[in-house]
Amino acid sequence: MKDKKLYMIGNAHLDPVWLWNWQEGFQEVKATFRSALDRMKEDKDFVFTCSSAAFYEWVEKNNPAMFAEIRKRVEEGRWELAGGWWIQPDCNIPSGEAFVRQGLYGQRYFLEKFGKMAVTGYNVDSFGHNGNLPQILKKSGMDNYVFMRPMPLEKGLPGRIFWWKSMDGSKVMTYRIPYEYCSWGKDLEKYTDRLKCELEDGEDELMMFYGVGNHGGGPTKENIRSIHELNGREDMPVMEMETTENFFRQVKNNGKEYPEFIGDLQHHASGCYSVLSRVKRENRRAEDKLVEAEGWSSIAKAVEGQPYPEDFKKAWKGVLFNQFHDILAGTSIPSAYEDASYLFGQAMAVGQESLNYAIQAISWDIDIEEDVTMRPIVVFNSHAWEGKMIIDLEVRGLSNDNFKLTDHKGNGIAAQRIQSEATVNGQSRLLFVAELPSMGYEVFKLYLNVEDAPRTAAVKVTDTTLENDRLALTFNPQTGYMESLYDKKADLEVLRRQGGRLAVIEDKYDTWAHNVFKFDRQLGDMKQVYRKVLEEGPVRSCIRIKYKYNQSYVVQDFRLYRDLDYVQVKVSVDWREPQTQLKIKYPVNFNFRRPTYEIPYGYIEKSANGEEEPGQSWFDFTGEHFKKPVMYGLAIANDAKYSYNMDIDEMNLTVLKNSVFAHHDPKQLEEDCEYRFVDDGLQEFTYILIPHEGSWKDADVVKRAKEVNVRPQTVIETFHEGKLAQRGSFLSLESDHAVICAVKEAEDKDGVIVRAYETKKQAGRAVLKVPFLNREEELTFTPCEIKTVKLPYDHSCPIQEVNLLEF
Repeated sequence: MKDKKLYMIGNAHLDPVWLWNWQEGFQEVKATFRSALDRMKEDKDFVFTCSSAAFYEWVEKNNPAMFAEIRKRVEEGRWELAGGWWIQPDCNIPSGEAFVRQGLYGQRYFLEKFGKMAVTGYNVDSFGHNGNLPQILKKSGMDNYVFMRPMPLEKGLPGRIFWWKSMDGSKVMTYRIPYEYCSWGKDLEKYTDRLKCELEDGEDELMMFYGVGNHGGGPTKENIRSIHELNGREDMPVMEMETTENFFRQVKNNGKEYPEFIGDLQHHASGCYSVLSRVKRENRRAEDKLVEAEGWSSIAKAVEGQPYPEDFKKAWKGVLFNQFHDILAGTSIPSAYEDASYLFGQAMAVGQESLNYAIQAISWDIDIEEDVTMRPIVVFNSHAWEGKMIIDLEVRGLSNDNFKLTDHKGNGIAAQRIQSEATVNGQSRLLFVAELPSMGYEVFKLYLNVEDAPRTAAVKVTDTTLENDRLALTFNPQTGYMESLYDKKADLEVLRRQGGRLAVIEDKYDTWAHNVFKFDRQLGDMKQVYRKVLEEGPVRSCIRIKYKYNQSYVVQDFRLYRDLDYVQVKVSVDWREPQTQLKIKYPVNFNFRRPTYEIPYGYIEKSANGEEEPGQSWFDFTGEHFKKPVMYGLAIANDAKYSYNMDIDEMNLTVLKNSVFAHHDPKQLEEDCEYRFVDDGLQEFTYILIPHEGSWKDADVVKRAKEVNVRPQTVIETFHEGKLAQRGSFLSLESDHAVICAVKEAEDKDGVIVRAYETKKQAGRAVLKVPFLNREEELTFTPCEIKTVKLPYDHSCPIQEVNLLEF
């Protein structure tokens, strides 16, 4: 066996939060690092590998002397910085921009503090890995990747070592850890015996990860002694304490050809895509709020001299920490989620405050004429494309329908009063739909108590029907479910059977749902309690339907807008059913169906086999319609959920998984014990139904999904002079297949970063227009490419394409 080699990777898997709180994880990081440093003093051959920049920052701030020792060992090459990310996150649920920030802050921290960056991505315990990670890793300075889950029983792969490739062509050399990422025994022989079999099957070198883990600990004295003893035996392979970097260097230079794999690495712990709705909704909101605030803060600095906030990085670090796989996945103890809410709340507060400073600096500089009969409402569109957006806001004094609304030129805008969030006299919410400029604003003018208030016909509604010029909805009077979603323009019925069904699913699995891939044991559908017309107006009409199952209730408000080609559904849940799931089901009326899911900064096509799939904010079923030989589809987008499945002809959105907190198989629940369930109680979210001719690419589903999650901002202004016109655009990308996804100040504070990605697997050119910096540039996109450009403040410097680390 001496012609074979085991690279012994001394590590300690550190869960900073799981069955304990982060404060305990904090202490365990220090204890583990101290132990690793002590082993280095005892044995000159010992090498240690550890990821997660967050841990190093903890030690730097809390124990500078230990941090100095670590820096010395890193310099010697005996302490390997792996991972390059802030933490080992869940690798499905974070947004594309959140994955970018993991590398941006992790790699830049390593470079600043240690003079080097990680070259190996390292997520050994994450519960599956989205298919766009190779591109994100590669553009964050990492050429290799180490993972363990899914295990071979969950995902067949072409080899233990392979090239993992994204749809854009980026690839990283990838290694799936055999068996486990840590060792519990003192003697390592039983662990090495497992790998001898794989070496005999043809591999010349493998990595074996050893050291006590999860709650930290790391390699023990007995582990190291055992390695030396085993290495002296002829029946054992060469065993050297090494780094992942050296392993991958050897593998790439050994002359062998390794297979390529394109796609995601799934499925492990399918329940984690949905369990604990609160943490997943807070994550979505925090990500979106920070990105939105950074964009407007960049504009406000250039246009108005508003200082760019210094606390975005700290806010992002809190979000990134909460994306640790045992936090965001929903598998930690209840008190850990109180801590998580503090961090998400901090991030959202920073984002909200910064956003307000930015847009009010801009709105105060708009030239608005004095007119005591008029209230100016400045509406900001945070998306870098123009389009029809839903706007609603509280207006004091709006107490009757004798009002009118115009755009900045005086053209009438259809508007309606809807119920105020307050229960007082003299106040309503104002609702309207308007075409807003790309990453820009417009002043709308509200006139109260006027004699010439417009009277526009309402969107057609009864207690069983909703209809506009494009769509007609019909609800079954007995069940309360949608029995028809009819596309009038295409003359096609979208639904095969009743849709919007609220199916209660039995789920007696543990929190992770280990070794479970489908959730299809249906207990029954929720039953209609009542159905009524909630709103009837010129902008939208709405039917409210309430449903019941045992002691649980769900309200679905189906909203149809005069000027929009999709259905909006607001969902309110009060759930009290232990060990259940709730799914919303929409069966589609077409054949040769192709399921597609959004993944971070991309998409993936999967099978309609009923298995639970992770996704971002939208999923789609497209096929050939049964009535006509035309391509047709239905997309569903939402603002809080990440778990979906498509089963033959049915689209299913998983609303919740009401498991016991941190229940890990094989622990059996005891009948006489009371447990806390993760999704008991109240929650709200919104989803939209987007019927479309052609594919989802033809329907701008990516944009519609973002508009559901990030709504226009409003400021009720006053009259003042200013240098800005009453309508303006600060940023746009002229392209039908690429979208801008983030705008921020560069980390080096010498310019603005604009990030965009190609959404439709099409190569092409796009024109980036940045009026607020007086810049314009033509960009070339390859299919599915994430592109980042830097616009220096110094106009003598050209626009530069940079990687995700801004280098």
